[in-house]
Amino acid sequence: MKARLDTLIGRITMYNLMVLVLGVIAVVALIASAVGQIFYTPLQLVLSLAVALVATLVSSWVLALAFRTRAHLQSAAITGLLIFFVFIPTGEVVSLLLLAVTGIVASASKFLLAIRGRHIFNPVAIAAVVMSVSTLYPSAWWVATPVLLPFVAVGAFLVLYRTRKLALGLTFVLLATAISTARMMTLGTGFGDALWLAVGSFPIVFLAGFMLSEPLTLPPRRWQQLGVAALVAVLFSIPFQIGPVYSSPEIALVIGNAVAFAFGQRRSIRLRYQGVRDLTPTAASFDFVPLAPLRFRAGQYLELTLPHKGADSRGTRRVFSIASSPDEGAQAERVSVGIKLSQPSSSFKTALAGLEPGSVVRATGVSGDFLLPTDASVPLVLAAGGIGVTPFVAQLADRARGGSRPADVVLVYAVSAADELAYQPELLAAGIRVLVTAPTEPSDLPPEWVYLGSGRLTSDTLKAAIPDVAARRAYVSGPPGFVDHVSAEFRHAGARRIHRDAFSGY
Repeated sequence: MKARLDTLIGRITMYNLMVLVLGVIAVVALIASAVGQIFYTPLQLVLSLAVALVATLVSSWVLALAFRTRAHLQSAAITGLLIFFVFIPTGEVVSLLLLAVTGIVASASKFLLAIRGRHIFNPVAIAAVVMSVSTLYPSAWWVATPVLLPFVAVGAFLVLYRTRKLALGLTFVLLATAISTARMMTLGTGFGDALWLAVGSFPIVFLAGFMLSEPLTLPPRRWQQLGVAALVAVLFSIPFQIGPVYSSPEIALVIGNAVAFAFGQRRSIRLRYQGVRDLTPTAASFDFVPLAPLRFRAGQYLELTLPHKGADSRGTRRVFSIASSPDEGAQAERVSVGIKLSQPSSSFKTALAGLEPGSVVRATGVSGDFLLPTDASVPLVLAAGGIGVTPFVAQLADRARGGSRPADVVLVYAVSAADELAYQPELLAAGIRVLVTAPTEPSDLPPEWVYLGSGRLTSDTLKAAIPDVAARRAYVSGPPGFVDHVSAEFRHAGARRIHRDAFSGY
């Protein structure tokens, strides 16, 4: 079931998934309005949705022209849909104009409330703060209604699952629900009524799934993300007042965004393209030089931004594991990413392959918790599916450079063809055991490496090739289907500590 879900939603980009899910909720709201289950009329909903979308799309396009960049219209559409659910639907001309102003404020925040190329706040949340504090058009979060809750919950689950942020969402939902329920019980509400009121009439699930989870406003490490989720949950659930500012969902989220920004890479990441080298017939390494100090840890990833004409539905941003290791002081003088260049290729990869040396590209940030233990004596088993070997290349090189080569590490390397073994020189230099699965045995397999056969990895295969697999800490990297399957086989083989790095993207 999990593999099927991964395959299904893996075919949809994160932006398209957000637009699709929010669009479905909007249609459900319109139907519920038509049958009298939502207070607002269908005309009010249609007019408000149209104004929010037009305002964000047009303002994003105009602002992009002014800042000499390319408008991200899918992101603008998501912003418009979120504004539709957060602000009161209306049919009055003045209110519709204020709703349009809200969309413009949200779009402008992406360009104006940014430091060194990274925007700080969720655009809809900061627009809600501006409009509410100024009393021009206060937020209402009308999406928080029992009629829409099942659809919001399913949509939030899909978004959090696709971005691998279920722990983040659950932390916020459980803590916010518990505090809100307890607070209402202290006011005399029974437990059942208080719980249902918190879940059904507070925008807890909506905020967790569609706004708190925005990658560009999250800190890079998992523990930091969970801490921010807990902070936002507390601020969301406990009323407070600071001067003329009263507690609200948007205030809670904006404060959380500010804390998250303090954790992250607080400068624009600009990379000068050096060139490309072939790794396999279908994979290549793209090398860049950071134009300012860049800090990361071996095993983390970055999100490259590459505006280009004719961008397809997969967009202009893509996440890649870093294949090069950080230099002394955790600063990199070179950043390399290994990329599978399958055919037909996406417009992003086509544009990347066509870059001229010397071109400058941007990255939105460095993130990730797929890190090897600091104790190099811990025995490890690494499993890579295809180009999923890239984080291991960085990690092994980092340990070798630091003089702390792991005492015992085995790499299980699964490829789709015999000639698809990437980074052979780097892996040979690491001096580790390498076990290979491929449809046929590679003719140039290094003597130290072992060919396991052509079938899928199974627990029996793993136990036969690595008798002490249960005593090793396991790391699995690759496409979601590969990661799900191999992780399950590791568990069947007795491994208990399994770390996963599936390519999800946004």
